[in-house]
Amino acid sequence: MRYLSFDSLLPETDNPNVSLASRSSVFRRSFHKNFPAAVRGEGAYLWDADGKKYLDLSGSAAVNFIGHGVSEIGAAMAEQAARLEFVHTSQFTTPVAEAYAEELLAFAGEHFYGGAVYFTSGGSEAIETALKLARQYQVEIGQGARHQILSRQQSYHGSTLGALSVSGNKRRREVYLPMVREFAHVGIPYCYRCDFDCTDGCRNCGQQYAAELERAVEGTAGAAAGFIFEPVSGATLGAVVPPPGYLQSIAEICGRHGVLLIADEVMTGMGRTGRNFAIDHWNIQPDILVTAKGLSSGYAPLGAVIATKKVVDAIAEGSGAFLHGFTYNAHPISLTAGRAVLRHLRTNKLVEAADSTRPGTPASELKKALENLAQEGTVGDVRGIGLLWAMEFVADKATKRPFPPEQNFSARVGAAAMKRGVLVYPMQGSVDGTAGDHLLIAPPAVISGDQIAFAAEHLAAAIREAFASL
Repeated sequence: MRYLSFDSLLPETDNPNVSLASRSSVFRRSFHKNFPAAVRGEGAYLWDADGKKYLDLSGSAAVNFIGHGVSEIGAAMAEQAARLEFVHTSQFTTPVAEAYAEELLAFAGEHFYGGAVYFTSGGSEAIETALKLARQYQVEIGQGARHQILSRQQSYHGSTLGALSVSGNKRRREVYLPMVREFAHVGIPYCYRCDFDCTDGCRNCGQQYAAELERAVEGTAGAAAGFIFEPVSGATLGAVVPPPGYLQSIAEICGRHGVLLIADEVMTGMGRTGRNFAIDHWNIQPDILVTAKGLSSGYAPLGAVIATKKVVDAIAEGSGAFLHGFTYNAHPISLTAGRAVLRHLRTNKLVEAADSTRPGTPASELKKALENLAQEGTVGDVRGIGLLWAMEFVADKATKRPFPPEQNFSARVGAAAMKRGVLVYPMQGSVDGTAGDHLLIAPPAVISGDQIAFAAEHLAAAIREAFASL
């Protein structure tokens, strides 16, 4: 069987043929591509070793939110490293862990008052933690039969095997399927290609998909422990915003059936959508919230699981110990980076800058610029919120027919944009896990109007060049 490669997720460079003699000692994501060496970052820009400047319109895979090269973050990390670099959480806590957890709970909102934060080294670790936490919670309250975690098709929750088991994207799962535990994946509202009647602004389709979740929960015969969802879809479906009423309905369904609601905000959290967390747009109150990426803005590996008082109390007043751990969880230097990032984004009002409904913000300027690109002949849909957007490409606008997967249209656009000094995040598989091309666009909140105009101009040229190359 021939499996689809991750190569298509990466833009081509001018010299894709890498000889054995010149092969790097680094186990890179692809052996079929050369990668420029990044050496410096400042604001919304990155520079490679040859001095070429790139506008980071993807925020380094929706990671960097505060901008590159913020000196105060590195200074805080260096100060912490000089004082204490590491202790193991089986032996010590640290002042930075205690202070940062309190600040992060406050940032997450009143719903998490009395809860607790479990720190990890990144998003996939945080998802694994959340899945195990959901299971142990159910055991602690006497619901030991509950072990299944339901999720959605076309979702992506991480690259570890547990995270892959609850991810619905075919392209990232298929080679590992013999190793993956399978639970139910329900449909996801995707109004550009909706399976239901969308004449009412997609409210009806949202309720149809919510009903599908309820049937899946009932189908487990009491074995469902949790339901994990991205409030706004991330890389694999591309910034799909939920229809009105949908998230409120799934929250109500989970609450009524005793299923923990797990919000995956690895990509959408920490201001990316113009709110502290994306759930705040819809007043959703999950039992467990997972975040990473923007948590440290890429300055150090960091993820977090934020659990409500209900979840924490079940373990604290039950067995008294969470049967889980990583060597580097709550690493003092990473936590110092995260705490400094949180302070920086609050001081500089970067969450407000990411609000695309607020006139004059970078997010509102980006929204207008991207929506203007919808006139390009191959752009079928432009969607998103805040500073998280996607542009879906089609071979035919009238029928929404995608490009053949072998043409890898999104990677062609990504390569053409990179040549022009604009970094985007090309993806395939948005239609069914194999077909469908889109770009994910998620710049830092410090991007300027002039930089947005530059990016839009060169993106338009890159789209036309990619189409001409077919």
